[in-house]
Amino acid sequence: MAWCIQGCEYYCLKMKNPKKWSKSWRASKQVRKQRKFRYNAPLHARHNLIGAHLSKELRSKYKRRALPVRKGDKVKILRGKFKGQVGKIDKVDVKKEKVYVENMAITKKDGTKVFVPIHPSNLLISELSLDDKMRQKTLKRK
Repeated sequence: MAWCIQGCEYYCLKMKNPKKWSKSWRASKQVRKQRKFRYNAPLHARHNLIGAHLSKELRSKYKRRALPVRKGDKVKILRGKFKGQVGKIDKVDVKKEKVYVENMAITKKDGTKVFVPIHPSNLLISELSLDDKMRQKTLKRK
């Protein structure tokens, strides 16, 4: 909504169909539109935002630099508290754009263990989970 001052009274001017999300914002130079694209993206579009780089061996084998992460992939953590450790992906949270890796947990004061959410950009995929036929097709596509 936009506001307009006329004399000392405020009139509310209603905008016509404000878009919440559009594919065209991906190509924008403006940071605010890029941020809006990520925050308001539907889940099917967020799937492509949770990609991680492939290791050198996988990169040469599949001729691709990155892939969206999946449950069961073996990853190496490149940044943060668990830097250098290797583990399997336990859970992928598409809505929050976070990944939970096995054995990467912290102990709370009451003794319970909680998995640490890691952003996929801080991961390196070292082994792919090829259980899904659609994923095999995407690897053969390029």
